[in-house]
Amino acid sequence: MRENSPHAGPLVSVMVPARNEELNIERCVRSLLRQDYGSFEILVLDDGSTDATLELLDGLATEFGEQLRVFRGEPLPPGWHGKAWACFQLSSQSKGELLLFTDADTIHKPDALRRSVGAIQRSGADMLSLMPHQELGSFWEKSVVPLIHVILMCYLPLRLVRTSPRPAFCFANGQYIFFRKVLYERIGGHAAVKDAIVEDVWLCRAVKKAGGKVVAFNGSDVVSCRMYHNFKEIWDGFSKNLFAAIGYSTPGLLMLVSIIAALYIVPYAFLFRSLMFGNSDVTLFWIPLFQIIIALLCRLIIASAFRQSLPIAFLHVLSEMVLIAIAFNSFLTIKFGKGASWKGRHYNFS
Repeated sequence: MRENSPHAGPLVSVMVPARNEELNIERCVRSLLRQDYGSFEILVLDDGSTDATLELLDGLATEFGEQLRVFRGEPLPPGWHGKAWACFQLSSQSKGELLLFTDADTIHKPDALRRSVGAIQRSGADMLSLMPHQELGSFWEKSVVPLIHVILMCYLPLRLVRTSPRPAFCFANGQYIFFRKVLYERIGGHAAVKDAIVEDVWLCRAVKKAGGKVVAFNGSDVVSCRMYHNFKEIWDGFSKNLFAAIGYSTPGLLMLVSIIAALYIVPYAFLFRSLMFGNSDVTLFWIPLFQIIIALLCRLIIASAFRQSLPIAFLHVLSEMVLIAIAFNSFLTIKFGKGASWKGRHYNFS
């Protein structure tokens, strides 16, 4: 985002839903309290945490007084996704003309809010979303999480998210979503996506259907986030979202898996077979080799742009194999299991 943004302007309600976030909530809230924008309020809702999240929030509220408002969430109603319900409750307490929903595992630089207000004002958008910098610690985080950027940069025409009114061209990242309150209320707020696991993209669709404008930017220089800490969290998190992201479509999932296999895995099989039998045929050796090189170049360019591990980018085929396994797990748990599982709750809205 550009730098020339206002230091003061409309009141912004910054809202953070939190469930079992004892590892993240304090650093998130403290970073929000350090914003250099002139007019904002911070609201945090504890969504039935079973860890020390609420105690930490109460301590912060005591320390910072009126700067921070902490709420205890109501029980989850039937038919609602936990995050959507938490955000809906927060929005009902908000006073701002602009609304920022941000996750509890994010960290915000002091100019993040100021620059976001400037961006939404300059663009004339009704909804703005940022892609934060993803903090990646473990091997599997560095290997699998960057696939989010690969999918975004390689397959989604981001320009059309901004320029096309069609709901088919949608992107939003629930880690950081900015709304004009007027438009948010017009679409019914998070009640419009109460049963959507991938609520951020569905919010974008709702805004476009209502005639609103959506913009998305690379916000890696102002916001960071560590989504997961180990392979199990990655497995559960991606499994929760993947099948839901394609509308619970079994043909869509099979098509996705087939495309991943054809583009990223099958070329290695052809290449290894050619090397084993000394075959340098164009179809069986050179075309698969060229396809592998193109895939690796794309991954390396994205890794460089988003400050990700370059050596692990060379293991792109492994990342895609894990993604296929997650895709099938997402399908099986939703179709034949208890449904998507996250933070002690199970959801099945298929």
